[in-house]
Amino acid sequence: MAGKKQFDMDTALDAAMLQFWRAGYADTSVDDLSRVTGLNRSSIYSSLGGKDTLFLRCLDRYAARYGDKYDAALSCAASEPLAAVRAFFDVTLERIADPELPDGCLIAQSVMAIPALSPAVAAHARQALGFQRLRLRAALKAGRMTDQDAETFAVHAAAVNQSLAVMSRGGANPAQLLAVVDVTVDALSQALRA
Repeated sequence: MAGKKQFDMDTALDAAMLQFWRAGYADTSVDDLSRVTGLNRSSIYSSLGGKDTLFLRCLDRYAARYGDKYDAALSCAASEPLAAVRAFFDVTLERIADPELPDGCLIAQSVMAIPALSPAVAAHARQALGFQRLRLRAALKAGRMTDQDAETFAVHAAAVNQSLAVMSRGGANPAQLLAVVDVTVDALSQALRA
């Protein structure tokens, strides 16, 4: 259609997601989003929604992209719970090591920014964080842990996973991050033997 600029929705959403991931919700303006997506302000609002709507779409995109990887990593939990949890952490460590991606975790930094978020966006960020605990809990239960132990280790592993993202943003090196994972996997190993 002449005169109407066409754009690729996936490319625009990925660019917006990376902008929110790098700078955070509060420090990302609509002008920043316009710059990274190549869309003018009115196109952003008409095609992608306002800043809150776009942020929710980006948060969902991030959660789905990495959630699928976490699910695949945990898929062997019934037969190999330690290998599954190690693979779960490997997803995070590989994401952190990717030089094309910002440090940290979009979900973790979104939860830390809750005071600056609208109630709807804050609730969505909390829900995204909660999915990680639920995913881990289900995997650990499949690995024959009791309900209580699965819940305790799921909370712990989710907290460790988020701390890896925060530590990477703070400059921790890969060896330090791997050492944190090793302590958690060793603790899980002992619990599974008990």
